[in-house]
Amino acid sequence: MTTRWLTPDEQRAWRAYMAASRLLEDAIDRQLQQEGGMPHLFYSVLANLSDAPDRRLRMTDLAETLKITRSRLTYVVTRLERDGLVRRENCRWDKRSSLAVLTDEGVAVLERTAPGHVETVRSTLFDRLTPEQVGQLEEICTGIARGLQGEDDRCGAEDVPWRRRSSCSSPSASS
Repeated sequence: MTTRWLTPDEQRAWRAYMAASRLLEDAIDRQLQQEGGMPHLFYSVLANLSDAPDRRLRMTDLAETLKITRSRLTYVVTRLERDGLVRRENCRWDKRSSLAVLTDEGVAVLERTAPGHVETVRSTLFDRLTPEQVGQLEEICTGIARGLQGEDDRCGAEDVPWRRRSSCSSPSASS
């Protein structure tokens, strides 16, 4: 098999993407740590639950939305549960699953933290783009995500993070 090395243009684009994504994640994480005492992933769990009907989602659906493994989500929800921001409930319609539920205290933390988060996202990303570039960014990222999720038949959909199980957890432990 022959290695398809990156062209100079692709190499520059790749390095620019990596630098920008790391710097963006760092800026967002720092703001959320300072104002909310939590990393970006924890905030994302709260934000997704706040958008869900009755502020609750099946753990497997939440893992898929966040594009993370179920075992990683279990860890995050356990931490948020300990802080009183989320609680778990049994799922009435799927006995193998559990629900993550945003508590009133979680809503309060989200409401306190969201304005600073939005301002950080705006100032670090969107204020640096033209409206045309915003549309291009959405199109590019959507295409990449579809490909990585197997939606364009170039990648196996079975290897997406939320379908992976850690080797040491039982099937019900990460549902």
